[in-house]
Order: sequence, then structure tokens, then C-alpha cells
Amino acid sequence: MAWIDFVVCILLFVLLVYVFVSVTITNLHKAYLVFHFAMMLWPFCQFAIKIADTTKLQLFYVKLAFVDMALLAVGWLFFTILLTNHTLLSRIRKITFLIPIPALLTAVAAIFNPNAMFVQPIHGGYIQRIYGPLFWITAVILIGYGIVSLYIIFHTLVSENAPRIKKKVKQVLRGIVVVIGFIAADILINVVFPISQKVTPGLTSLGILFSAVFFIIAINRDKVFDIVTIAHQDIINTITLGILVLDENEIIVEINQSLPFHIDLHTGERFDITTILPPQEPVNSMITFIKTYQEHPLESVEIEVLYQKLDPSYVHIHVSPILVGGTRLGRIITFQDMSELRRLINETTLQNDILQERNLSLTTIQRELYLTNQKLQKMAITDGLTGCYNRNYLTQQLEHEVIKNMKNQIPFSILLLDIDFFKLINDNYGHLVGDEVICSTVKAIQEKLRQTDILARFGGEEFIIYLPNTSSAHALHLAEQVRTAVESNVITVPHSIESISITVSIGLLSIHNFSIEMNPDSRTMINDMFQAVDQVLYQAKREGRNRMVGTIK
Repeated sequence: MAWIDFVVCILLFVLLVYVFVSVTITNLHKAYLVFHFAMMLWPFCQFAIKIADTTKLQLFYVKLAFVDMALLAVGWLFFTILLTNHTLLSRIRKITFLIPIPALLTAVAAIFNPNAMFVQPIHGGYIQRIYGPLFWITAVILIGYGIVSLYIIFHTLVSENAPRIKKKVKQVLRGIVVVIGFIAADILINVVFPISQKVTPGLTSLGILFSAVFFIIAINRDKVFDIVTIAHQDIINTITLGILVLDENEIIVEINQSLPFHIDLHTGERFDITTILPPQEPVNSMITFIKTYQEHPLESVEIEVLYQKLDPSYVHIHVSPILVGGTRLGRIITFQDMSELRRLINETTLQNDILQERNLSLTTIQRELYLTNQKLQKMAITDGLTGCYNRNYLTQQLEHEVIKNMKNQIPFSILLLDIDFFKLINDNYGHLVGDEVICSTVKAIQEKLRQTDILARFGGEEFIIYLPNTSSAHALHLAEQVRTAVESNVITVPHSIESISITVSIGLLSIHNFSIEMNPDSRTMINDMFQAVDQVLYQAKREGRNRMVGTIK
């Protein structure tokens, strides 16, 4: 019967070698190999106790076995935390050193065995032995580690962890349950309720062997230590992008949880690209997408489609090949919900249209304001009846012109015109005809003026003309042309067969001698000029009208 523990030890060693040669060794695998070696130590010690020829050597192996069991209890708990909820370790990192303390105390109790309170021999040896109160305290503590491990596993299974992780945790759960069951059976059969004086060997060792088998299945088949794979799967399942992975035969090998709900696919099925497209009249873009997918598997292709089921949703589908060394191993198809982005784009487009309409309205208003300002500006400087400049504008212009002419010694002239006997026209024909006479006279005068000359309405029937850079002789010539043009202008009276001809009296003031002393105040000098030209105008009227009288300064 002693050889049962030895066989178990050999089998555990074989499993250790199998793990070493069958997996890529990572830091987690190295830690497990140490843990597995500790599992080998218990059956070895049980075998060694039975073949040891001295009491001291038997006691040594008994103590070593229970120290090993204490280490196994701590190892099971740490592996449970690591494999089920590794974030727990980060939260309790500051008190992690407290976890093995109870197990270490039990190991100390087993090593020192004070007053044989842990174990004592029967018939002078430890092949058969009696356990004291410290053993029962040790048993409770070690079983407590197992209960905590079971609780953590149970919490993981009822939580929101990914199904892949739960599958691996269930495998580890089987191993822990088996080893706790065998240990409990060993205690009950061999310690609490011994059937005979003989010990039933190998129960705990067999439990350790079976649990090791479950652990190795989890390591080799379920890849419980492949943290990268677990992390990748978690990432794939948590991202909002729907992911579909196909092999080279278009068989579905992976589907993440974010695949659109209206696309019903399952792992292991053969994939058909046309089944995931919305059932609508195919457009050119969809025909091109399907043709590229089917005939050019090494090319990436994408399309955006509208699904009308329930709430309309826009989905962007992107297909890209999986290439290794130039060989296509499959495809990755991603599904991105563009509905929210489309909604934002549509809202932005609508807002832009509204802004454009408002900008157009503002531009129209601005244009209207500009034209209105132009009209107001023109009204401020022109005469409302004739359209020529008013007296205020001419005065402002002369204020600048006079200073410039004085500074640069530039001669200029001023003509003051008055329509002869204009009161008789208003009395005989009315004011409307009088206005027509004034407007017709202005047109006749403007035909004889230069572009640089300024014609302004000075009063009711009086007009003043500023002739810049004009000598007295040239001014006399222009004045005579103006007088003749007005005299020869025939004005038709509305609703009458009569026509009217008028004449004007003209006063001329020419200034070309700046050597004499002149008033430096431009406005005062302008008033003096107006007064001077007004005097010669009245002289022309006194001399018989329809003439021009001039003066030179």
C-alpha cells in the first residue's frame, strides 16, 4: 500500500514534464511548475514516511508534508485570485503579505510540534500517528484557504465576466473541489472515524493528482495562463466596433459581442456576404462591393449601408484580408454604426444651410443699407429738384479748394447765374412749369461745363459754378457759352402749344493774383467771394440782363 503514494508522485512528475514540453513557458507557467513540484512533495513525503527506518526521519517527513500542505493552500488561493479576478490583487497589494501568515503559523506549529501537540507516534513510530489540537487548528486554517478560493471562484461565475473566462474558471473549480474532497475524506477516514488500526493510504495524494490533471487541462486546452489571449478577447468584446473573423474557407471563427443585432451569425457557419447586406435594390456601390469581395479576396473593400429594421441605422462595413507572409489566412470584417455620426452630419448640414440663408439675408440687408447710405449721402449734397450739387456741398468743397489754390498759386473762377424774370414764369404758368424751366436750364448749363467744374443750386433760381484751375479769359469764354446755351434753349410747356425761352444774368469772379493780402480764414474768404460775385451779378441785371459782367482779383 505504501507504493500508492510513490506511483502518484511519479505520475505527477510525468505531468510536470508534459507541461514543460507542451507549452510556451511564461512567468505564470514557471510559477505553476513550482506549485506543481510542491504537489509532488506531499505523496513523496507520505511514501518516505513508510519506508524510513528511524523515528526521527519519519517525523521529518511528517513535518515536511504538512509544511508542503500549508504552501499548497497559499498557492491555491493566489492562483485562484490570479485566474479569476486579478484586479483583486491590485486592490489588496498593500496587505498581500498578510495572506500567507496563517499558513506559515501552521507550518511553524508542525515544525516545532510543541509537547507533541501537533502529532505523536503510535508504537514508537509515525507510520501510525495521533494528531493533537494544533493539527485540528491547522486543518481548519488550510480548509479555510480552500473555502476562500471556492468563494472567489463562485463570485467570478455569477459576475459579468466573459464566457471564455468562466469556462476556464470552471475547470480550475473542479480541481480545487476534488482536492478538498479527498483531503476531507482522508481526515474523516483516517483521523476522525478510523475503521481499523491501519491507515487507508493515498487519499490526499490521489486528490492532488486529480486536481493536477484538471489544472493541466485548463493550462493546455483552455489556456488559462495565456493572459494575452484573454486580454485580446476582453478588448474585442468591449470595443463598440462589431468584429467578424473568417478563415480561408469563409467559415466564421470569431464573433464579438458588438456585432449589430440585426446581423444573426454564429461561429462555425459558412459566411455569405450577401446575407448581411440590407434587402434593397442593389445600387452601383453595392454591386461593386460584392464583386470586389468575391473576385478579389486580397483587396480591402468597404461600403456604408442603411438597415431599415426598427430604427433606421447606417452601418459602415469594412473587409480586409488576414495575410501572413503573403498568404491569405482569412478575413476580418468590421461593422461600425454610423447612425449617430450621420445624425450629427445632417444636423450640421441643416445648421449650415440656415446660417447660409441668414448670411444671405444679412448680405442683402447690408447691400440695402449701403444703397440707402449712398442715397442719403447723395441727398445730403445734391439738390432734390435738379440733381446738381447744393450750396452746402459747394461751400465745403471751396473751403478745401481755396486753401489749395492759395498754397499752389492756382487761378480759379466763380460764376453766379440768375434766371431773368423767373417770377413771371411762376405767376403765368405756375410753379410746376417753373420747376421744369429750372431743370431744363440746368441740363443746358451742364452740357457746356467740364468734368472738373462744379454746378450747384445757390438759391431759388440762382446757380453758382466753380471753375477750378481756370484763368479769367477762359472763364469769360465759358460764361458766354453758358449764357448762349441757356438763351437758345427752348422749353416746351406741358399741355400747351406754347414754348418758353429764358435768359440768364451772369456774374463772374476770377482770382489769379495771390500776391495781394487775402483773409487766411477760408470760410470768411468764401463769403467775401460770394458777396463780390453777387455784386457783379446785380450789375449785369442793372445793365439790362441776359449778359455777363466779370471782375478779376
